Formats: sequence, structure tokens, C-alpha cells
Amino acid sequence: MAQVYNWQLGREMDYRFEEAHPERQFAAVFNINRCIACQTCTMSCKSTWTFSRGQEFMWWNNVETKPYGGYPHHWDVKLLQLLEEANPGGQAWNSSQLGDRQPYGVYNGKTIFEAAADKGNEHALGYLPSDEEWTAPNIYEDTAMGAVGVPNESHLEATQLPEHKTWFFYLQRICNHCTYPGCIAACPRNAIYKRPEDGIVLIDQQRCRGYRKCVEQCPYKKPMYRPTTRVSEKCVACYPRVEGSDPLTGGLPMETRCVSTCIGKIRLQGLVRVEDGEWAEDRNNPLYFLTRVERVALPLYPQFGTEPNIYYIPPRWVPRPYLRQMFGPGVDEAIDRYTNPSRELLAVLQLFRASQTIIFRYAIEEGEKLEGTELFNDTAIGFDKNDNEVVRLSVREPFYERPQQFQNSI
Repeated sequence: MAQVYNWQLGREMDYRFEEAHPERQFAAVFNINRCIACQTCTMSCKSTWTFSRGQEFMWWNNVETKPYGGYPHHWDVKLLQLLEEANPGGQAWNSSQLGDRQPYGVYNGKTIFEAAADKGNEHALGYLPSDEEWTAPNIYEDTAMGAVGVPNESHLEATQLPEHKTWFFYLQRICNHCTYPGCIAACPRNAIYKRPEDGIVLIDQQRCRGYRKCVEQCPYKKPMYRPTTRVSEKCVACYPRVEGSDPLTGGLPMETRCVSTCIGKIRLQGLVRVEDGEWAEDRNNPLYFLTRVERVALPLYPQFGTEPNIYYIPPRWVPRPYLRQMFGPGVDEAIDRYTNPSRELLAVLQLFRASQTIIFRYAIEEGEKLEGTELFNDTAIGFDKNDNEVVRLSVREPFYERPQQFQNSI
């Protein structure tokens, strides 16, 4: 095992390979507070990539209802149990040691790689889901938990406002295109790799022999086995769009299908520069701002150790202990900042799903104070890879009054 630095854990950790990083890293931020679980992202991915024979149960993008839902079923609960069994009571954070290279403190528990090393027979801790666990991508949809809650018990009774005391939320998932992927560490054929230009994780299907080690040892269970071809497949991050080779892009990096079709405008995807193994300081890149400056966007299960590159703005209404387990100790700060956004954050939030072209830089034009509020009608401007303006949105949405003769059109 090599020693690599994981900034999400605030320390070095064991990993199968030495550090090697791309020039830029594919990354995204998903705002859970806005998701309506319309599944448009799910179906746009399905209709683009996994509509063929043998891919019937492949859902590279899926939206799960937490706390019960998951695809495969209960994937995260099972991984957390495996970590607890490997290191009983030791999965804890020391949040007193904060700094630029350890923004959430230091994780004192074991990652999936370190827990596997203790056993000595695998590169990452994991399990192989049964066929039944792959049958329903949205099981337990909209199934809520009570305020007190009983473990593993669903609450199916109807309720009404304002008396209801139940909670649930939607978790949007694609491959995290991790910095230290479990699938890469697991593959005995070295058939999985990160592209040096953008960090997208791909499977070389000519090398793959279908051992399913990637399925077993990816903690997020995003590699999936295709029985008709007997090889594994996974989310490819719509790389023709991201690299600008798709004819639709006009040569410019473009957002993925799941991001560009999002009705709720919960998604913002881009590319960040990497230097010395970490995101290079880029104050006006919206992803860098949201994750490293404002810190409202957090990684999913950072304790797994893969350093995922898909980040989430946590839901405000969910019990904090549950969210800390899922997103780490930065939850309280993230929710406080999102609930009471700074002037700059409020402007940057307008850029979500504003353009199919990837935004590399933003600028803000200050506006007047909105009457009767403490908000300012600032304008967020997004720029593409060539620094050309691609979008401009104000904090206050414009109003359109339909003329009398055109009642049904703008």
C-alpha cells in the first residue's frame, strides 16, 4: 500500500497506487434542497447510455429516497456496518484540527482501504450485492421516517401539515469519479483508469474480464455488471460532452446529460484545476467557491476514503446526526451558511443549471437592495473555457406580463 494525502480526511491514508492526478478534475455540486425527484436526470441518462439488451438493471444515475431507499438496496447501510465491524466504535472525527488542508478536521477511523488491509486479502472493503438488490432502483420512494423513528421500520400512514413529524429527502447519485477510486484499487486486470485530462474514471472493456471486483469494492456501487457481454460498465461522465468532441457542444466543454436536463436546477457541473494533488486555488470557479471557500457543498461519505468529486448541499430539515454520518462534520456549518447565504453565495446559486456550457469562471455585478428585504439584486455572470460570457442571471427573477391578446404565451 502507498501513502496518499486525502484532504477530505485531513490526513494521509493507505491506497493501492502511488499518487497520480489529472490536469483538471471532473466535479459537480448537487443541491439536495431543490430536488423534486422527478427522475428526469435518471431517464435522460438511461435513454442515452443504458437502453440496450443486458442493461435493463443499469441505472448510472439514480435518485434515492433516504433514509430507506438505495440502489442497490441499502448499499450505504451495509458499507457502514462493514466499517464498524472492522473498527468497532472507532469511526470518529477530530474536528478541532481545522485548516486549509483539513477543512473538516481529521478522520481518526479506518477507510475502506485501511480496513481491507487489516484483513490482508483485498484492496478495499466491500461486498457483492445479490440479484434481488438490483431489482428496483427507487424502492421505498417517498417513505418517511418518524421524528423518533424505529430502525428498519417504514412509516406508511398519511399525514398532513402542519402536524406532520416525518422526514425524508432525495439523494441524487452518479459515479463520483473519485480521486482514489475503490474500483481502480480493486481491479485485478488494471482495466479501470482515470483520464489524465479530466479525471473521469472509465473501464477498458477490452481488458475487463467480468470478475466484478469493481462492483464489490466500490463503496458507492456504481460499476455494474452486464451479463450479455460479461464485462462491467459504469457512468462515463458523458465524456464526449465534457471534452467538447460531441457535435452539439461546438467544441466547448458541455455539462453531462443528467445535469443539463435537471428540471429543479439542483446541479452545477464543471472542471477544476489540480496542482500537487489538490484543487488549485481558483477563487472564481463556482465549484471551488462552493466547496473550498463557502463550504456549503460536502462529499458523500468522506469516511470511505475515496475522496469523491461529487458534492452535496445538505438538506436543511433532516436530523443533523444522520447528515453528519452521511456528509461528515462540516454539515452544521454548511447548513448555516446555506440558510443564511452571503451576498456572493446567493448570486452564485443562480448559476445552477443556467447553461449547458460548462462555466469555468463567474463574476458578479452588484445591484440595488430589494425593497423590504436584506437582499441585493446582484447579477451572476458565467464564462466558458475561452472566457466568453455564456449566461447572466439576477437574484430576482424577471417578471413577464402577458399582453391581453396573447394570454397563453410570453
